[in-house]
Amino acid sequence: MTVSPTVSHAPADPESPVVLEAQAVSKHFEVRNTFGRGSTIHAVEDATLQLRRGQIVALVGESGSGKTTLARLLAHFYPVTSGQILLDGEAVDDGRGFGDRAFHSRVQLIFQDPFGALNPQKPVRHNLERALKLHHQFTDKAELEQRVLELMERVNLTPAADLVDAYPHQLSGGQRQRLVIARALAVDPEVLLADEPISMLDVSIRLDILNLLRTLRDEHDLAMLYITHDIASARYLANAVQVMYAGQTVEGGPTESVIQNPQHPYTQLLLESSPDPESSLDPGDALELGEPPNLADPPSGCRFHPRCPSAMDICRTTFPARSETSDGHWTHCWLHLERPDAEQKQAETQQT
Repeated sequence: MTVSPTVSHAPADPESPVVLEAQAVSKHFEVRNTFGRGSTIHAVEDATLQLRRGQIVALVGESGSGKTTLARLLAHFYPVTSGQILLDGEAVDDGRGFGDRAFHSRVQLIFQDPFGALNPQKPVRHNLERALKLHHQFTDKAELEQRVLELMERVNLTPAADLVDAYPHQLSGGQRQRLVIARALAVDPEVLLADEPISMLDVSIRLDILNLLRTLRDEHDLAMLYITHDIASARYLANAVQVMYAGQTVEGGPTESVIQNPQHPYTQLLLESSPDPESSLDPGDALELGEPPNLADPPSGCRFHPRCPSAMDICRTTFPARSETSDGHWTHCWLHLERPDAEQKQAETQQT
């Protein structure tokens, strides 16, 4: 399946209001092995991300980079270790968690595995009615039935009348993903967090789901996070791209700027290791960059330095501050910052 290079989308609009935001968020998990020995998994470290109304941000990175953990923090599934999650500029109360119905009526997470996200013993009707009744009131069963069918039509789960009593195992992968999206829309959310929504689908229907997400964004002015390891689909769908490595956000900005002019060495290698973004949406093989770090004992400084071809001594000790490289395009990389004199001389020696 190919994607036309002429497909265009509006760049990120910095004036669009921020609906959901992570500010310097970290998440550490305490785990114990079978011998009772404990360790701390540093899954997300000091990550910042903004989701603006009517725009899609793609969060890109290889498996294990912390993308799903960050999405679950934004979805209020996990409490943060440090930092803040903000909704309309107000801090989200970590103590409420799953019980915060008001929050979940505005922010919905679409899981990677549509079959695992559905009750296999209940038909389509039940999966949608339950979400509708939790967040809305209906005068009678006829009104509820009409809303169920409308949701199915909205996501092209058709013919709705024929599928409303089908069970998840009777649906195709694409139909199950549409059902999961319809269930998320049942609460009339303002934010959709889509965790690799096409990775488990056949190549032939991935583009249909991407187009559906784009249409929903446009029709409902949604703020949307699209998680993927596939640069091509991120380029096709998103207004902005943010790159994550080993729990750290290392680069971000307007989609075309990041893809055409990557500033961080990890982004550059990620692009080189991916399929041609102008020709295919089929995800490529795993990165051939060596092994990612153990997040129970992550490298100090920039976590990419053990795999980075441009690593300097300062990269091993200190995580770089954020630097703006162009309008709205930023990175965390010492290559774009002034270093102490000794580091500057070392870099100049390496270049010569």
